[in-house]
Amino acid sequence: MSASLKGKSLTKELDFSAAQFHYLLNLAAELKAATKAGAEIQQLVGKSVALIFEKTSTRTRAAFEVAMAQQGGSTTVFDAASSQIGHKESIADTAQVLSRMYDAIMYRGDLQATVETLAKNSKVPVINGLTDAWHPTQMLADLLTMQEASGKPLTDIKFSYVGDARNNMGNSFLITAAILGMNFAIGAPKSLWPTDQLVAQAQQIAATTGATLQLTEQPEAAVANSDFVHTDVWVSMGEPDSVWKSRIEQLLPYQVNSKLFSAAAAGAKFMHCLPAYHDQETKVAQFAASLTGISGGIEVTDEVFQSAANIAFEQAENRLHTTKALLIATILG
Repeated sequence: MSASLKGKSLTKELDFSAAQFHYLLNLAAELKAATKAGAEIQQLVGKSVALIFEKTSTRTRAAFEVAMAQQGGSTTVFDAASSQIGHKESIADTAQVLSRMYDAIMYRGDLQATVETLAKNSKVPVINGLTDAWHPTQMLADLLTMQEASGKPLTDIKFSYVGDARNNMGNSFLITAAILGMNFAIGAPKSLWPTDQLVAQAQQIAATTGATLQLTEQPEAAVANSDFVHTDVWVSMGEPDSVWKSRIEQLLPYQVNSKLFSAAAAGAKFMHCLPAYHDQETKVAQFAASLTGISGGIEVTDEVFQSAANIAFEQAENRLHTTKALLIATILG
């Protein structure tokens, strides 16, 4: 398959081939180097991107707005309070309208069906900034970060994810690893694994790419010999507060603490898509503590998060560079 991405939407990782992933990562690395050297060439002058937010955002919004600004383009933010999207105007009609005025559309919200409908009815590329099912822009940043931190080809990297794996991060990691022929393990209670259908699909892809995929209920087995250990919050946006107590009790054995992290490879790095509840400095962490009595971190301890092993902020910065690459590749080719 050609690596050309001009006009192509990214609604989920399955939309792109391994060659296209590698093309984007190489482009992102080049753009990052140029930015750091003060030698960036603006390629998106006069281009505009519509940013649709049904879910709140820090890193996604910052990455898209700064990427376009640095490239000489512009963005318009639409949210539930400032647009008719999904209220007085259908998603299909919205796609028709916005794609006649903008050069690309980013959607961040709940339903995968919404971003798929936007892409189907749009004349310009549509990018999934996060849905409940997939998080492809995060995958690009994570891949670039692992590639940079290890200095190894992606196929030589072993990485793992522990915690709630039946969400967008678990799905995206599993399929991305399969597509790119990587060595990946999930550590989670079986009730929080990706669906059997998705696991079977990933295994089918892995059979052709040489990927090694492991799903286990034993967190130490998942983390063993990993170059990178990932986790995410245990209660996702949109879930009720009432699930916090039972979820923490269920997932506490999967907390990334010094004991669990010691099972990883020597020199392993910790990664998190953020925000992370590693201390008691947020209202959410304080609320969870009031229910459970946990006085420190939740999905990761402050000891691990504050250690030299943590590269979550490098990971966050790479959202900018990979977003820039994705916009240039899909708008310009």
